[in-house]
Amino acid sequence: MNPDIDWLFFSDCGVPADLPKNVRVQNIRYEDYCAFVAHRLAIDFHPGNPYKLCDIRPAFGHLHENDLTGYDFWAFGDIDLIYGQLRNYFTDARLNRYDLLSTHARRVSGHLCLIRNTPRMREAFMRIPNWQARFSDPQHQALDEGAFSRLFLWRKNFPEPLFKFVGLFNPWRRRSEFCEAYSTPNARIVWTDGSKNFPRRWFWREGRLTNDKDEEREFPYLHFIVWKKQDWPALSAQPCEESMITLAGQTRWQISAMGFEAIS
Repeated sequence: MNPDIDWLFFSDCGVPADLPKNVRVQNIRYEDYCAFVAHRLAIDFHPGNPYKLCDIRPAFGHLHENDLTGYDFWAFGDIDLIYGQLRNYFTDARLNRYDLLSTHARRVSGHLCLIRNTPRMREAFMRIPNWQARFSDPQHQALDEGAFSRLFLWRKNFPEPLFKFVGLFNPWRRRSEFCEAYSTPNARIVWTDGSKNFPRRWFWREGRLTNDKDEEREFPYLHFIVWKKQDWPALSAQPCEESMITLAGQTRWQISAMGFEAIS
């Protein structure tokens, strides 16, 4: 439902049937992908835990430069997301103005961050202090949301007026947008009204993403990490693969602490 955006997966999980036209899967073993990273970045890279790949996400533009030919932007993100109409949020005006767009106000949003496809931005990760050693360390360090964020955001814990003033002297910040998009309910960030009264249900209708709290306001995407970790494991009935494939073929459904459900 986002036809001018393409998704590229590097995976050893096989290729699902009936992929949308804007989704590609490149079959590769985890060990072979790590070897590719090691060669491309000239580092020692063979972490035992695949979660370490989150640390090198700021380098994806450099790693996969050949796959990005002809694209204006590249992005990294999570897969526990439901996308709305992304181009209604990432408008031409915003894309023309900024080289990096984060959906959090004071850090790079690891679950989705857009970066302009230029040599300067593809290589921005190389400004992370001691990046080679930190990439090589098999322990996950949250570099995508931590050290990479600090290139663009100086003194992020300063009060808002002073934080903005300091940002005026950072050329990386001036070409970046850090704006809370309220993509992750039930987490640490308060909701649109300043409360912790989060939406209870989200609705996906032919590509439009809304919820039961914010009326007709559309959101760029939903990150359902909290339900996935806390609520869903306790459900007595777990969805089967066949039912999820059937639901995925529908044009309307909802998601809540009870899981995915069809709607009329």
